Amino acid sequence: MSGAEPFPEAARVSVRNAQLRSNLRHATHTIRAKRAKAVAELADWGRLRAAGAAIKDRTLRHLDHYLEQLESAVTAAGGQVHWAVDADEANRIVTRLVKATGETEVVKVKSMATQEIGLNEALAAAGIRAYETDLAELIVQLGDDRPSHILVPAIHRNRTEIRDIFRHEMGHWGRPAPEDLSDSPAELAEAARLHLREKFLRAKVAVSGANFMVAETGTLVVVESEGNGRMCLTLPETLISVVGIEKTVPTWRDLEVFLQLLPRSSTAERMNPYTSTWTGTTDGDGPREFHLVLLDNGRTDTLADQVGRQALRCIRCSACLNVCPVYERAGGHAYGSAYPGPIGAILTPQLRGTASALDASLPYASSLCGACYEVCPVAIDIPEVLVHLRERVVEGGSATRDGARVTIKPAKGHAAERAAMRAARWAFEHPRALRAGERLASRTRGLHPTRLPGPGAAWTASRDLPRVPPEPFRDWWQRTHGGREAK
Repeated sequence: MSGAEPFPEAARVSVRNAQLRSNLRHATHTIRAKRAKAVAELADWGRLRAAGAAIKDRTLRHLDHYLEQLESAVTAAGGQVHWAVDADEANRIVTRLVKATGETEVVKVKSMATQEIGLNEALAAAGIRAYETDLAELIVQLGDDRPSHILVPAIHRNRTEIRDIFRHEMGHWGRPAPEDLSDSPAELAEAARLHLREKFLRAKVAVSGANFMVAETGTLVVVESEGNGRMCLTLPETLISVVGIEKTVPTWRDLEVFLQLLPRSSTAERMNPYTSTWTGTTDGDGPREFHLVLLDNGRTDTLADQVGRQALRCIRCSACLNVCPVYERAGGHAYGSAYPGPIGAILTPQLRGTASALDASLPYASSLCGACYEVCPVAIDIPEVLVHLRERVVEGGSATRDGARVTIKPAKGHAAERAAMRAARWAFEHPRALRAGERLASRTRGLHPTRLPGPGAAWTASRDLPRVPPEPFRDWWQRTHGGREAK
């Protein structure tokens, strides 16, 4: 995806799609209202939020220790741990493990990390077909589409579109949909259930992600709403879990905090309908082989950034997407990443870097309104990280890539912005020059244009240029108060 077009160009296409905007507006407003009601039920929500942030920060500071503890616990419980430094290594590991079973099909659940690394494509290149089993992911896969939301990957589709996808595509992937299938949610769910049941009963290998990994016992946790995940996690003979290293929590006591924060922030439920946990292997119960692939893929580099590392607190609840005015209008595809919305705008440029035009544009995919920070259950200050990454894009500077400190060059196309910011910094450092400039601006206010020329034209195409006051504030204060300090 890193070679895709920049966010502004992709978003320009999305905002012209009236059906897409209608689907997104209805879905995000519904989810946001339900979430607000669910959160309001807890008098200690603020303390829970602070506890979640503190647990994540403590874990990230000592991540090396907890990962080694996790590896020891998983191994002691009968599982095997594999370390993947990047997407290519993770794909090679999973492909090798599947081939070792002799199977050519896998079922998948909770697979955002595998979307990040392009696992389905890598398996297909090796002659292995992957079947998504989450209902929304199934819709996306059958429609040859891409997810556009963290919680509801098919949020950009309405019921009629889903019915048409099921009618036309299900038969190519397995059990076909009924010819008389309507767009009733119950009938759509039943068609998906019958289609997937066939795959669950046949599959010998499953690939999963995880919401959390408990270091003290080596336990992995998946939370979901459909039960498809539990089928994936228990029926196959071999289970391969691909999980980002930041999903680690130290203890079950820590996990309890997140099992309160996540459902209310994501699905607006008091608890998850299905919370599945598994620890290694057990004779006669569940998969006979368990493999855990611990994925870095830029996370250690992100951890080295004192401002940006807070993005690794994310528990993938999607609350920030549901309140973001930019996401609501542009949709998830414009972000060109497995992680759309505000969290994707700060996480993707750190995992992949800002070398491509797409990744350099993502920190600007925001109005900086701050709504995302207000709803984040682990208090990620997304606006702060966005501004931090914008500075990196415009100014370049020192950053960590592939474990080494490097100097990043400024991105192309920001020369005017860079010059303007440097001029502003100089002016603020020289009060006399600033005051002279303010007076000049006030005295020439009648000559000011209503629209900016050149690079500024895009800014004023959708905004009014602020009117300059008749005199600077300091002159007004001197004239009306004689320069006295306010009491």
